[in-house]
Amino acid sequence: MAREVLVVEDEPDICRLVVLHLERDGFRCRTAANGLDALREAKADVPDLVVLDLMLPGIDGLEVCRRLRSDASTAGVPIIMLTAKSDEVDRVVGLEVGADDYVAKPFSPKELVARVRAVLRRSRPDHPPRVLAVGPVTLDPERHRVTLGGRALQLTHKEFDLLQALLEAAGRVLSREYLLNHVWGYARADEIETRTVDVHVRRLRAKLGDAGSRIATIKSVGYRFEVDPA
Repeated sequence: MAREVLVVEDEPDICRLVVLHLERDGFRCRTAANGLDALREAKADVPDLVVLDLMLPGIDGLEVCRRLRSDASTAGVPIIMLTAKSDEVDRVVGLEVGADDYVAKPFSPKELVARVRAVLRRSRPDHPPRVLAVGPVTLDPERHRVTLGGRALQLTHKEFDLLQALLEAAGRVLSREYLLNHVWGYARADEIETRTVDVHVRRLRAKLGDAGSRIATIKSVGYRFEVDPA
């Protein structure tokens, strides 16, 4: 069955362009031209992914992203933020509120489609690995579920993928470049700021509470999930 993408864009020409290329690549698309309609569409029939413009009439993309993440039914839906803004502050804010990826206008439609495919591929692996458990943290890839001391945690797709990579490393240090490649799907680290990794690690630590201290920063290298913290 074709995967469904909700395209939220108030500029008709850009919306048609995005839909055209996604449908050519085999996706089904629905559209919304403002924040309120986007929330209604997403909750009425949860899509597989949302391409979300930042600058929208009424409720902007950041607030739409916040509301989707705070609703249990849509909290795990991957979100790719699409915007004309290229300032680093806007990129970081978008990631802070839960976006999984960020594409700045003007953009290549083929690149956007490739990123959509990469995000969906990581969110549903073809061969789900075994359940991973370290200390109070348990991650079940097949059920896409994380528990902390038996209590379910709500993570974004990107936070889930990041935690999975760290747990699978079994105490090995993972560089920011490795994480950008394997979690974000970028072949070259210069395609996106390495600060992106730091932002997501900070958010993941906060959600893990005391267990977040197990994610150790290795200066000038990257991150490691401590299997047996001191």
